[in-house]
Amino acid sequence: MTDKGTETRREDEPPAWRVLMGYVRPHRWTLLAGALLSLVTSATGLALPLVARGLIENLTADRAISGALLWLTLLVIGNAAVGALGSYVLHRTAESVVLTARRSLTSYLLRLRVSAVDASEPGDLLSRATSDTTLLRAMTTQSLIGLGTGGLTLVATLVLMGVVDLVLLGVTVGVIAVAAVVIGVISPLIHRASKRAQKSVGDMGASLERVLGALRTVKAAGAERREERTVHAAAERSWEASVESAKWSAVAGNVVGLAMQGAFITVLAVGGARVATGAIEIGTLVAFLLYVFYLMAPLQNVVQAVTQYQVGSAAISRMREVWRMPAEPEALSDEPARSPSDEPAALAFEGVRFRYAPELPLVHHGVDFEVPARGMTAFVGPSGAGKTTVFSLIERFYDVSDGGRIMVDGRDILEWDLAELRAAIGYVEQDAPVLSGTLRDNLLFGAPEVSPAGLDETLRTTRLRNLVERLPEGLDTVVGHRGTKLSGGERQRVAIARALLRRPRLLLLDEATSQLDAVNEAALRDTVADIARRTTVLVVAHRLSTVTSADRIVVMEAGRVRAVGTHTELVAANPLYAELAATQFLTEHDAAEAAR
Repeated sequence: MTDKGTETRREDEPPAWRVLMGYVRPHRWTLLAGALLSLVTSATGLALPLVARGLIENLTADRAISGALLWLTLLVIGNAAVGALGSYVLHRTAESVVLTARRSLTSYLLRLRVSAVDASEPGDLLSRATSDTTLLRAMTTQSLIGLGTGGLTLVATLVLMGVVDLVLLGVTVGVIAVAAVVIGVISPLIHRASKRAQKSVGDMGASLERVLGALRTVKAAGAERREERTVHAAAERSWEASVESAKWSAVAGNVVGLAMQGAFITVLAVGGARVATGAIEIGTLVAFLLYVFYLMAPLQNVVQAVTQYQVGSAAISRMREVWRMPAEPEALSDEPARSPSDEPAALAFEGVRFRYAPELPLVHHGVDFEVPARGMTAFVGPSGAGKTTVFSLIERFYDVSDGGRIMVDGRDILEWDLAELRAAIGYVEQDAPVLSGTLRDNLLFGAPEVSPAGLDETLRTTRLRNLVERLPEGLDTVVGHRGTKLSGGERQRVAIARALLRRPRLLLLDEATSQLDAVNEAALRDTVADIARRTTVLVVAHRLSTVTSADRIVVMEAGRVRAVGTHTELVAANPLYAELAATQFLTEHDAAEAAR
């Protein structure tokens, strides 16, 4: 995503106003009704000077004024009532436009490729879906409607001023033209400052999200003041850019005010001279001056429309940057996808070469291995060997970038429907994330249709029954943000249960038992071994006890497969595995001695 403060629209992308119209289209009739009410409000306002002129003429001619006074009263009351209704309709429609934009953007954000999210700051993406979309509200009411109704009212006012006196109209238009030139120069400055301000808000959100996501680490390191300065610096940059935008907006507004004051003084001087020479009547001058005053509102609306368009287009520019990010295909149905088969899946990597970004070094240098259907395969190797990357490629969080292919059931993984592929996989990540919500919500997250009996069986299998009984509201207990009310081992068991409830054809466990105690780890190891008899299980593990029970072991180092075999075969034939096994054995032996 660009960091520039200028418009970044490509030639093949629609302009900001067309993007806005796409959001407005579902609400066009309501918006049109609001616009018509605004025009009626303006029309009743335009009639006021004419009625006032008749009232003055009746007074000077010593005629009755009750009729004109009644019309004037009715116009004032009607103007206020219609104006209030029109304002409500427009603001309600503007909120609907914001809702449409947020739905569209958040839907796209949820379909972003993992690679795109990994390269971005979550806090900045959040600000684009919240604060940036909020700016469309004012863009709708002030730019779209303000420019339309304000422009029409401005033209109608000028026409009526011409009907009253052409000479005074020429004087007024000359002053307004000077103001228009100044505002045309200021508008791009407002756009650039607005985009910088919105980017700074995103930076602040990213900084704050970074701190809150690792708050324990920040506090343990005594780094609160340093992180505070980082967040405050982003807030100050936003403030500076917002102040700059406000400065130019204020200049634009004051240019209009100055122009209208100049027009009033000039009209008063020229009009007074024309009254003195008998060219026009005093009532005509009063009516024209009333129109000069009335001209202020539509002129302000037009200026606000121009300035707010610059602010809104800067927001759309930032939203457009999200739409450029690579995303996965949109789901064709709201129903959960199902795998085309219930049989265990076979897997093969054929010469896979992969890097996370074009500028980064290769992570996989031609990885080859085969995993038959059923059984457990363990991946071992030093840190950075590329073990977790294997799982990311199977899930298609990333696609093979530099050659080779991945086969599932003898079919290239790229040919699979993405939803069907993931429906066949159960995946437990390294950090076993637990989402905010209840324990039940987390367990059923990937399989909401599971029966109570199926859920109870999985709770027994993963030794979660004791946890459920201990929690104050059982399965309906809220576990807190990221599962803060659960221990690390409990979060891992919840994540494993969540994966098992999907009844996967291929189960991926990435260090899934690293935080379990010896008793629970042994029990879960037996569970996984039992599951491996009826499905395909892939495990990334460092514990020797997990590895030795595997049907086959894939030894990886520096992005290459060094050997494949059983524990006994590899200890005898592969020095790297023998060293890893010996080191792990000693580590476990020392831990056991310390526990005695």
